Amino acid sequence: MDTPIGPGPTGMNLNNIRVCARCGLRYDWRKSPSGMKMTYCSSLCERADLGFTVEALIRWEREPMDKEPVAPAGE
Repeated sequence: MDTPIGPGPTGMNLNNIRVCARCGLRYDWRKSPSGMKMTYCSSLCERADLGFTVEALIRWEREPMDKEPVAPAGE
């Protein structure tokens, strides 16, 4: 549906309404704080479903591995 509905001069476009994969609520995907805006209505649903948020995964840094010298196999 491309016809705007609701109050105001522009109304609300139903193309922007999605259903959350976790909780099943309808939401406007453009206003979702989730990193996966078109899938989850909030970061809480994203974390509950995946076990992490995309934003946290992007910011996560691996700790450098301490490289120990490798002895030759014959010794």
